[in-house]
Amino acid sequence: MTTLIVPRYEKTWPTLGDQVAQWIERFLVHGPGDLRGAPAKVDDEKEALLRRMYEIYPQGHPMEGRRRFKRCALSLRKGSAKTEFAAWIVAAELHPEAPVRCVGWKSRRKPIGGGVTDPYIPVVAYTEEQSEELGYGALLVILEHSELAGDFDLGLQRVMRIGGDGKAVHLATAPDSRDGARTTFQFFDETHRFILPRLKSAHRAMLANIPKRKLADSWSLETTTAPAPGEGSVAEDTMEYGRAVAEGRTEDAKLFFFHRQAKDTADLSTRKGRRRAVLEASGPVAEWSDVDGILDMFEDPTADQSYLRRVWLNQLVQSSDRAFDLVQWGKLAREYQPEDGVTITLGFDGSRFDDGTALVATEVLTGYQWLMGLWEKPFAAHGPGLEWQVPEHEVEARVTEAFSRYNVWRLYGDPPYWESTLATWAGRYGAEVVVAWATYRTRKMADTIRAFVSAMRQGDITHSGDESYTRHLGNAYRRETGLRTDEGEPLFVIQKERKDSPLKIDVAMAGILSWEARRDALTKGVGEAPRPSVYETRGALVL
Repeated sequence: MTTLIVPRYEKTWPTLGDQVAQWIERFLVHGPGDLRGAPAKVDDEKEALLRRMYEIYPQGHPMEGRRRFKRCALSLRKGSAKTEFAAWIVAAELHPEAPVRCVGWKSRRKPIGGGVTDPYIPVVAYTEEQSEELGYGALLVILEHSELAGDFDLGLQRVMRIGGDGKAVHLATAPDSRDGARTTFQFFDETHRFILPRLKSAHRAMLANIPKRKLADSWSLETTTAPAPGEGSVAEDTMEYGRAVAEGRTEDAKLFFFHRQAKDTADLSTRKGRRRAVLEASGPVAEWSDVDGILDMFEDPTADQSYLRRVWLNQLVQSSDRAFDLVQWGKLAREYQPEDGVTITLGFDGSRFDDGTALVATEVLTGYQWLMGLWEKPFAAHGPGLEWQVPEHEVEARVTEAFSRYNVWRLYGDPPYWESTLATWAGRYGAEVVVAWATYRTRKMADTIRAFVSAMRQGDITHSGDESYTRHLGNAYRRETGLRTDEGEPLFVIQKERKDSPLKIDVAMAGILSWEARRDALTKGVGEAPRPSVYETRGALVL
């Protein structure tokens, strides 16, 4: 199978995982679905995951008996019952007699497990509906149908120990950091959907709460299906964190990360090859999965193949409705600093109130891009009656800096809302230098985007790896124009997911305009840009 496991297994660690698995099978049942209410059965892979997640420090260690991992994350394909699995863990962490913490030792290798005193367990979802239907909803069904039902007061907002000395609560949309202030365990469900700034901020704040209850030995669990590259989700960030640990770019002895997928080179051209890929991504859950039904979906000519690969093969695949290949974009990042005085082009795009405003530079000689300025409407400013305005004086200062520091051949700026400012810059720096470039011209814009995408594919563009630039590219959706190239290739322009979306694309547009200005510079013979041979890149670990 193709997996990323951080850290790799070592036999030296004692664990409570076997006891937790036995407790689950002894006392709990399956949640919503065909097996609702049937005795819980922990498959071999999930039993192995429990053993890893419940590893503890051995006798004689300064942290003897304490949890080895404070943050655990599982990436499994759709239909793997990962939410039910996590709900079982929530139930165990909540029950006063479940063996989830080390309370003593039978022998040097065999710990004794016991319950947590006064547990507080947030179950976090990205929407209210999702919390009720998945993570928290699964917990309610499991406890309601188990022999432990009498041990709890079950409610739509919280599950409480019958004595009141511990509870699990369901949180959604934008949990406050105080919601996890005394956390003993927390579960983040479907983190590939944690994209909005409020959810990412809540996730960071709640992770920071984990060390507050040292005696409780608190920890976090995240479950997800493979995230779509470039969306900037919590799942994507966690996966990059896991890769960084695996590659030795950072150290974290407190992280356990598990990702299973079909290999990227899997043969998907035949049903036989697709079956192998589904089985590889499934592991033990293939035994009770409708594999033929999954394969039939792949053979539907109207199906979104990128989506099917992501959810059923757990591959990191760019969504077909997204404009740019963020995996390829990531490979083009490099360490580089253009010297003062070099010839550059600038792209400028933005709004005054609702969106952001961005300034992107491109070195004409090398094709290297970097973000010179970004002014984004804070997420807290979104909503009726909330006003925010781009600080024009800061934009002015950044443009002045660009012109004083570099030889700016052209600045292409999208004029709406900035007409007078662009006119002022044209008067200051020259009308032939500062050019109003209207992005509403469908054919011209589509051709320009096509050239940008082509440069990405060929590796002509390199960039600084700026997170905001990548995020805005990932937020850009395709809008088909109905136009085609001479070779018959369909042309598209870019747009936000919806008009009122807080997920911005201004840096993407500014980068495209900066690249178009660079193309025009080369056409005029302003500079040459030899294709680089080898660059130091920041690429993804191949799984």
